[in-house]
Amino acid sequence: MSIGVAITGMGIISSIGNSVEENYNALLNSQVGITTIENIVTVHADVIKVGEIKKTNQELMDELGLGKDNNFSRTAMLGTIAAKQAVKDAGITSINEYKTGLISATSVGGMDMTERYYHEYFENPDIVKYISSHNAGDNTDKIAKELGLEGFVTTISTACSSAANAIMLGARMIKSGKLDRVIVGGTDAMSKFTINGFKTLMILSDGYNKPFDDNRKGLNLGEAAAFLVLESEELIKKENKKVLARVSGYANANDAFHQTASSENGDGAFLAMEKAFKAAQLKPEQIDYVNVHGTATPNNDLSEGRAMIRLFGENKVPDFSSTKPFTGHTLAAAAAIEAVYSVLAIQNNAVFPNLNFETPMAEFNLVPQTTLKHKKIEHVLSNSFGFGGNCSTLIFSKSE
Repeated sequence: MSIGVAITGMGIISSIGNSVEENYNALLNSQVGITTIENIVTVHADVIKVGEIKKTNQELMDELGLGKDNNFSRTAMLGTIAAKQAVKDAGITSINEYKTGLISATSVGGMDMTERYYHEYFENPDIVKYISSHNAGDNTDKIAKELGLEGFVTTISTACSSAANAIMLGARMIKSGKLDRVIVGGTDAMSKFTINGFKTLMILSDGYNKPFDDNRKGLNLGEAAAFLVLESEELIKKENKKVLARVSGYANANDAFHQTASSENGDGAFLAMEKAFKAAQLKPEQIDYVNVHGTATPNNDLSEGRAMIRLFGENKVPDFSSTKPFTGHTLAAAAAIEAVYSVLAIQNNAVFPNLNFETPMAEFNLVPQTTLKHKKIEHVLSNSFGFGGNCSTLIFSKSE
């Protein structure tokens, strides 16, 4: 087994909690964050359910101490909160003391700000600064500035696998010696653009999402941010740091099938998982829990299920569950919040429940874990698949 890259801190804000502890307690007690829309004025408010963080933009500004004239998008604010939590959890007091980087993922960027102001763009020069927060990199730059970080900063946007790729890139940069530590994760806020876009694709559920259920109707959108702090072995030893868990395996592959759908046999998912095992120097039978992508769309669950059967073998798939019935699908932040959940599973020897499941799918005999289960957990595999066929797998392992 590869020793992996150490995780020394975590931060998260989602619809089920404003901290790691709150998220863990919600997972333990099946407290879901799927509700109707409150913070966005939309004709779909009473039609769909979402995983919305019940904090207004003003409340987020107050929490961060931002002035009235700031141009922080909601995505940037959520990301800043989670990143600050992670840095604090890692016990970092001097962020530029070592070669430190930030790799942040997003898909929607500052779209929520753009929606508010674009009608005035050509008439009112005072609102140009708000539109300038639209691009994905602006969120990352703002997070870095709020952290006081002067080192390597970059942004990844590969749809719903974005944060997995951020974590993977961060781990590789630690392994290669390019960085001593790196803050990795993702952030996405909800916007009219994403609501309307997914509504157009006809993959939104009008009820609660039911991953791997034969009667699943689609996903619930969500918003969230989460970050992990990765550190090198040299730094861990020098600073005598606590290690929460390790990133032991990672891989990315492309399904090369369709812009918004996975192949029925899950080719991309299979390749990503297979390559992640090679990187981790682990065998499939060593995985104790799979946090599946599990979006509850007809296409994803069929594709991912077939990929798991191909990899693990018929009737040999380990305990698996999707945590999206708790949070909704948080797009670019999904892999980051599920990385936190994977580490929590390892730390607490817990398999979190796949809520709302009732009827096994007709295509295969796969049944997720539907209740909280305690068992010894050494290795967790976490899948994240994005539009454009961008498939990523991470493997997290207990620290020795």
